[in-house]
Amino acid sequence: MFGKKGNDGGFRPIPEQRAAASAESAAGVATRDQPATTQTAAVRRPVEQPPAEAARPARERSEAYYDTKSQVFSALIDTIDLSQLAKLDQESAREEIRDIVNDIIAIKSFAMSISEQEELLDDICNDVLGYGPLEPLLARDDIADIMVNGAKKVYIEVAGKVQETQIRFRDNQQLLNVCQRIVSQVGRRVDEASPICDARLPDGSRVNVIAPPLAIDGAALTIRKFKKDKLTLDQLVRFGAISPEGAEVLKIIGRVRCNVIISGGTGSGKTTLLHCLTNYVDREERVITCEDSAELQLQQPHVVRLETRPPNLEGEGEITMRDLVKNCLRMRPERIIVGEVRGPEVFDLLQAMNTGHDGSMGTIHSNSPRECLNRVESMIAMGGFTLPQKTVREIIVGSVDVIIQAARLRDGSRRITHITEVIGLEGDVIITQDLVLYNIKGEDAHGKLVGEHVSTGIGRPHFWDRARYFGEEARLATALEKMESKQER
Repeated sequence: MFGKKGNDGGFRPIPEQRAAASAESAAGVATRDQPATTQTAAVRRPVEQPPAEAARPARERSEAYYDTKSQVFSALIDTIDLSQLAKLDQESAREEIRDIVNDIIAIKSFAMSISEQEELLDDICNDVLGYGPLEPLLARDDIADIMVNGAKKVYIEVAGKVQETQIRFRDNQQLLNVCQRIVSQVGRRVDEASPICDARLPDGSRVNVIAPPLAIDGAALTIRKFKKDKLTLDQLVRFGAISPEGAEVLKIIGRVRCNVIISGGTGSGKTTLLHCLTNYVDREERVITCEDSAELQLQQPHVVRLETRPPNLEGEGEITMRDLVKNCLRMRPERIIVGEVRGPEVFDLLQAMNTGHDGSMGTIHSNSPRECLNRVESMIAMGGFTLPQKTVREIIVGSVDVIIQAARLRDGSRRITHITEVIGLEGDVIITQDLVLYNIKGEDAHGKLVGEHVSTGIGRPHFWDRARYFGEEARLATALEKMESKQER
């Protein structure tokens, strides 16, 4: 066990009177825990939770619990030497903190059950070494989203449904400290001067923070979690997101290097689907990914991951998505994958698709394949390109082969609702044809939507020649025939 450094360079154990006095002074805990935020970054993540803790539901805690925690935390920060703590590995640091907290509890004679004491120990370890109250939620693999609306309101999405939790932060300052700890790990900052920030966790989970003064009731933190085990198309079939035959068509689309845009609303599963498609990229291909916050984790060996950069305090040094996509063209890519297309970079992506970088992919926020095409046109116009409308549409038609539409339905389930080809221009109008559609039939006794994926009867898709070039035409024909025959029964 260790405490503050003594004059001889060693460590003093916790003096009983000092620990008791420190424990009684809880008023300054909000300011005293801030040094721990910056000085313990070296021992941050991953904080491994025992399985029982990860699964344990959070119960509502009393004001007395939070008051006790504040007193113990204040005494702990006044006792330990953070510079020495930072030199320890995660497990050793956690053990040292638990020992010191146990001593503080004993000296102060807090009346606590064994389970309450264990809960307090875990909470304080998480505050010092991890992401505080968020740790139990981050340890759960069934949570898709974590939404923090100020210190007292924390929501999660589980199985497509949003629910409020009993988790809360001590105050808005602790919440902001946690936000700053998260974003600082990827070289970003969030404060009054720069109150909006996108970042990521070490596991690739996407993070958005908006801080006061823009967030009136305290910082708003949103975390899009990613499962430890990445989903595959076969798993999407088991979940009902796509039919087996539809999944086979998607595998072929990824394999034969079709240029793909994945369209969908917020939380519809666009990034998950993009990740699934990349599993069918040849391992010999050089792939470059461009993202605002790097979250794609491709399994191919020849992958270059690029990430945008916000401006510094002087407003300089920003690297935009368009900068990354333009630079990709000088890096001899075979495929370019853009995590999310939001602006003028769509023009550079289309140019890449149209100049020998077949198999490139990106995602876009839109609610249908037709709306997706309209949004692409709008984003090109936003970039200040003064091209005739017909020329823009010719570029789109010559670049995009397939649009895959994902949707989050009203019962919380996620489905691939369209697999649509872009086949050409008729006058000034872009012509598309649907290969696969999802038809909703109704709901079951539990309120879950019931539907099926159906073929539109197209037996020879527009990318047939491409499939034949890669030797996949037989598989493609079989998948479409199976889907057609199921409908006839």
